[in-house]
Amino acid sequence: MLIIGCDYHPGFQQIAFVETETGEFGERRLSHREEAEQFYGALKERSVRVGMEASGHARWFERLLNELRFELWIGDAAAIRTKRV
Repeated sequence: MLIIGCDYHPGFQQIAFVETETGEFGERRLSHREEAEQFYGALKERSVRVGMEASGHARWFERLLNELRFELWIGDAAAIRTKRV
């Protein structure tokens, strides 16, 4: 499974990813919207889980992941913020 952590901003995404079977990992910056659609579209035959904080500007992104049948975990931004050191 490919697990992607997404720091979503209105103008771009900063992602970190790990392939659980091989241990391969990396980071990447995706400009919205075309670059993100191309990146995620290229993964459509894979098992993918994306995690991100809730955002009111991400509806198009949530729809894209749903269309690709990717698993999406959305965290409560306020709860996440309390765990920062």
